[in-house]
Amino acid sequence: MQKIEETTSIVALGGLGEVGKNMYVVKHKEELIVIDAGVMFPEESLMGIDYVIQDVSYLKENENFIKALIITHGHEDHIGGISFLLQNVKIPTIYAPGIATSLIKNKLEDNHLNYQNLETINKDSHLKFKYFDIEFITTTHSIPDSFAVVIRTPNGIIFETGDFKFDLTPIGPMADLHKIAKIGEEGVKLLLSDSTNALSEGFSKSESCVDETLNDIISRHYGRVILATFASNIYRIKHIVETCKKNNRQILTFGRSMKTSIEIALENGLIKDNSIFIDENKAKNLKRNQVCILCTGSQGEPLAALSRIANGTHKQITLLPDDLVVFSSKPIPGNAASVGKIINKLYLKGVKVFTNEEFSDIHTSGHAKEEELKLMLRLVKPQYFMPMHGEYRMLMAHKELAKDCGIPQDNIFICKNGDTIELTKDGVKKGIPVNAGDVYVDGSRIGDVGSSILKERKIMSHDGILMTIINVNPLKKQLLIKPNVTTRGFIMVNENADLIEKIEKKVTYIVRESFSKGNYSYTDLKNQIILDLSPYISALTGRHPMILPIIMEVRQSD
Repeated sequence: MQKIEETTSIVALGGLGEVGKNMYVVKHKEELIVIDAGVMFPEESLMGIDYVIQDVSYLKENENFIKALIITHGHEDHIGGISFLLQNVKIPTIYAPGIATSLIKNKLEDNHLNYQNLETINKDSHLKFKYFDIEFITTTHSIPDSFAVVIRTPNGIIFETGDFKFDLTPIGPMADLHKIAKIGEEGVKLLLSDSTNALSEGFSKSESCVDETLNDIISRHYGRVILATFASNIYRIKHIVETCKKNNRQILTFGRSMKTSIEIALENGLIKDNSIFIDENKAKNLKRNQVCILCTGSQGEPLAALSRIANGTHKQITLLPDDLVVFSSKPIPGNAASVGKIINKLYLKGVKVFTNEEFSDIHTSGHAKEEELKLMLRLVKPQYFMPMHGEYRMLMAHKELAKDCGIPQDNIFICKNGDTIELTKDGVKKGIPVNAGDVYVDGSRIGDVGSSILKERKIMSHDGILMTIINVNPLKKQLLIKPNVTTRGFIMVNENADLIEKIEKKVTYIVRESFSKGNYSYTDLKNQIILDLSPYISALTGRHPMILPIIMEVRQSD
């Protein structure tokens, strides 16, 4: 029987059962490699939360074994958590592709982190450790410099696809099909593959189709074109620039992330000519058919440039009747309502709007659909398979595709965050799970907000808050003046004088009853007010505001 220390373990700390916060760990004996460190953007129920990141207690426990963090590409769900990770865990070296390296440097500067061991990798890079031999394969995605990761271990080859699609006419380099097939012929023990579009039939559209459609739209329109797209989709930005140049349009950019992406594209030679970008003063002197506005806000973000333009609150841009607004994007799940509101506001302003629903070729996904996922499975020909990067319905759909491609059901692992997969010479099996929950980032604070605080925020958002200010003499156990009641988000005080008076009388009764029992405790009195007042308010109003007693102690012995 093989010893446990000779096992190669794969642990998912994020990215399973969700779209975001990707982080996968490969460990053999005293050596550990981390792949990606992304964030997930919060759902509406996570009030006030900026990001959701991984619980990295497993990495902290194995900190001395960590050899490197490897980044597959530069999207937020793969690099957004690096700044938070570095504040908790020592990472000897980060290896990242060119564009991702530039984006990571910006993040580290923004967070005032001085990290020197950031190394750039390319398709020819080769990382050699004691137990791991790692190489990279070019893939096609919606951001340049995207790679699959091939890890040779003592127990076989692990192939991690990263995010990918198969585009035979891409804007950038094509996926290296020959190298993928060559690794497949060598023999892959375990494949971990992107499942984001496993529920979508067929092949994804080529990015070149989007290029042609946008060129047609921009060349035909006689007024300004306002284009909203993902700032991270640098290939899309690249061909928007090239299309504008062909059609003699200058580009005005709005949105910090958009400007950052353009700067990085210029630094890396993806955009060659900086002269096409102008400021608002120069734009005023051009004809409207000579201007294209490239902005953030394709997901209906309230503070993004397009939202402010639609609301009429943007300082530099006022919509004109002959403007054309193009959404070169698709709403992320959960954002459809926000995007719909922005579109309606734009229509109310009298401008023309093109969305991906109307013109199916103004956006394409960067993730493989069913037939492309099958092609990856056929090329790699893994013995064992673990779908990754997706909600459970996506993982399950990917499992069915793998079965169709001849992988036995017993060799397919549907896992959740924290699950461990163990490779041995004889096969692959599930191991002992590790801690892998969600950690919330609120402002600059990491992990300070838990379920109890989120519950309180939810209560305040639904029913508001009611504060009772009480002046007491703890020495004489005496209420000095009538309690004062004020509210926020519960009722209009001025319009509900009778209700406020009833609550004040109830608080007076609770305090005097408590004092009549003899002993006085600040904490006990506070809890008693909450305990007795909550059902009383509920009976009067049918609502459950958060009750916050404020007790002012005035110690007078006379």
